Amino acid sequence: MPKISLVVPAYKVQGYLTECLDSILGQDYTDFEVIAVDDCSPDGSGVILDRYAERDARIHVIHLTENVGLGRARNVGLEKAQGDYVLFLDSDDTLSDGALAAIADRLAATGDPDILVYDYVRTYWDGRVRPNQRADLLSGEGPDVFRLSDRPQLLDLLQIVWNKAYRRDFITRTGLTFPPGYYEDAPWTFCSLISAERIAILDRVCVLYRQRREGGNILKTVSRKHFDVFDQYRRVFDFIAAHEELDQWRTPMFCKMVDHYLTVLERPDRLPRNARAEFFHRAAADYRAHRPEGFQRLAGGRGHKYAMLERDAYAAMASATAAVKFRRRVRARARSAVNRSKRSAMGVFYQSQLRLPLDENLALFSAYWSRGVSCNPAAVDAELARLAPHIRRVWAIRPDAVDQVPKGVEYVRVGSRKYWAALARAKYLVNNVNFPDAVVKREGQIHLQTHHGTPLKTMGLDQQKYPASTDMDFDKLLKRCDRWDFSLSSNAFSTAVWERVYPSSYVSLEAGYPRNDVLVNATAADVRRARAQLTLATGTKAFLYMPTHREYQPGFDPGLDLGRLADELGPDVTLMVRGHYFYGSSPHIAELRRSERIVDVSAHPRVEELYLAADALITDYSSAMFDYAVLDRPIIIYTPDWDIYSTVRGTYFNLLEEPPGMVATSQAELIRLLGSDEYDGPDAAERRAAFRLRFCEFDDGRAAERVVRRVFLGEETPLPFVPFTERSHAPTPDQALESVERA
Repeated sequence: MPKISLVVPAYKVQGYLTECLDSILGQDYTDFEVIAVDDCSPDGSGVILDRYAERDARIHVIHLTENVGLGRARNVGLEKAQGDYVLFLDSDDTLSDGALAAIADRLAATGDPDILVYDYVRTYWDGRVRPNQRADLLSGEGPDVFRLSDRPQLLDLLQIVWNKAYRRDFITRTGLTFPPGYYEDAPWTFCSLISAERIAILDRVCVLYRQRREGGNILKTVSRKHFDVFDQYRRVFDFIAAHEELDQWRTPMFCKMVDHYLTVLERPDRLPRNARAEFFHRAAADYRAHRPEGFQRLAGGRGHKYAMLERDAYAAMASATAAVKFRRRVRARARSAVNRSKRSAMGVFYQSQLRLPLDENLALFSAYWSRGVSCNPAAVDAELARLAPHIRRVWAIRPDAVDQVPKGVEYVRVGSRKYWAALARAKYLVNNVNFPDAVVKREGQIHLQTHHGTPLKTMGLDQQKYPASTDMDFDKLLKRCDRWDFSLSSNAFSTAVWERVYPSSYVSLEAGYPRNDVLVNATAADVRRARAQLTLATGTKAFLYMPTHREYQPGFDPGLDLGRLADELGPDVTLMVRGHYFYGSSPHIAELRRSERIVDVSAHPRVEELYLAADALITDYSSAMFDYAVLDRPIIIYTPDWDIYSTVRGTYFNLLEEPPGMVATSQAELIRLLGSDEYDGPDAAERRAAFRLRFCEFDDGRAAERVVRRVFLGEETPLPFVPFTERSHAPTPDQALESVERA
């Protein structure tokens, strides 16, 4: 008998079913069974289920001879379930990595409660991920096991069944089944929660709730089927009436019912227009029938709509709704007109600024599409302040990132009048990507392209050979490159690549990367400070894991079972994980924040400080390896998908043959390497030395000074490079600690 039974109904999901099943079978926890119910699906879903069942005995398939709907299909699966606990998973959704192990561990830790509630995120077809807006209800202090009366706010979670694990004997004892029709989750969810004697929560994302672009959610279909909601709440109140001990929940259920009815009325994608009045009158009848004695409606919020239902005043509700819609349309049209006017006016304003003289003492900086103050431009900014304080330094910052700007830094909001004025009049424009296409290169203006990494993956025109990796307009790309006066390089390898893939008439500035100066010049105190800011305890070994962006993946995927890796490394190791800046919020990243020995450093403003704090770097194809190599610390290359990545994106050399250290192509191999001294042994050191000689050629700690002297001060004679064999670098964390002990 398995610990967990997963009931997975399937109907017209052949495009998603494989991913759903893979997410289950790929779990590291194995004590489960899958009851897959083919709800007489007209597509290939049944065939897919049978194919998986042939390969894995844990999958049991039931083929229904007629379509019975989601609720009754779940009932069929529930009857066959043998596990101690039952989980429901919709067949277009997926489990997050490690979800079942986390659920099983939490069940054991809380003494096998009746219900375990866990978190989820919404995932969208365009790669966006939106956290559960009420995830806060799953955190906070309190007993591990409780009754709903201790945390009644759990009723405010979305009325769904697939964010919970249910003890099977509790289901049997309570007599829970799914009713037919729409909104079948409501009576199950409410009746189970108010009945449970022992509830626990798991503050972890376990389900990725797919939001299908083509509208896979039947609840967003205009239909009279939405009238099913009345039967569902009748079942809830019948359940309460049959259990006198649950009478305390009558008022909360009444409020949930009314709010649900109002939601159906308010949504334009639910009811046919000619059915709205009928629905309202049915809702008003239920309001009067189920209103608890002494109930006082709220004064604010939806209170006025409660009053309209109480009076069955449909005409008033319809008039109020029409008035609100009219005001919204007027405001939307006004905003649209204003935005069009602003864009037109901003274009005129920019043109007017272009006719004014250049400000010879103004430099405009930007990094990573104006996401913040960082990378090579930030290092150049700091050195410019030291060597040429008469030059005013201003940063272009996106409106949604201004709260991240360090104190004392002058900035302009992207899109504002000040922004366009600075673009038009600044003598110097510094960026590690490109400024917008609309920017005009003025005579006398100097554009410095600093880039933001040594290229392993193909770039620029070379990407034309790998069309799956980009949808770039290459003509526009070259027009942007034609604005460059200087192209910064940290090694001769990069210079050759840049000049081939960005063929324009700029000057290649072989100066090293200014952002890496700190890796050469940092002191033991700097290393200790970097570790202290990350709260890394003395004696803790810190591995920094930095995977790069993959064009064939829609969102951040760490590529590792991070929990297992942390467990294998032991309590004296901290794993710091940094997702690529292309990715926003992510269920994986959200999960990392909740762990004590896995630290999410994705939002850390200065990656160079992470490098200083880390004892070793684990990466795949990220340009981080070229920068971290300056420190001469261990680098471990983890490339489980080298064949895919090199085929889709293309690379300039074979990383497996010319790595900066040891290479692992599987998690097991990575764990073995990290658990031994091999990753920092003689073989690894030899590979790292060859790599550093090739790719850290110009990084001697004076790159920023070279750039400022050449670009801003006009000095033609470059600073000489410190011979490679004579260069220093920041001390390791162990050396930084030893210096304190010696003192």
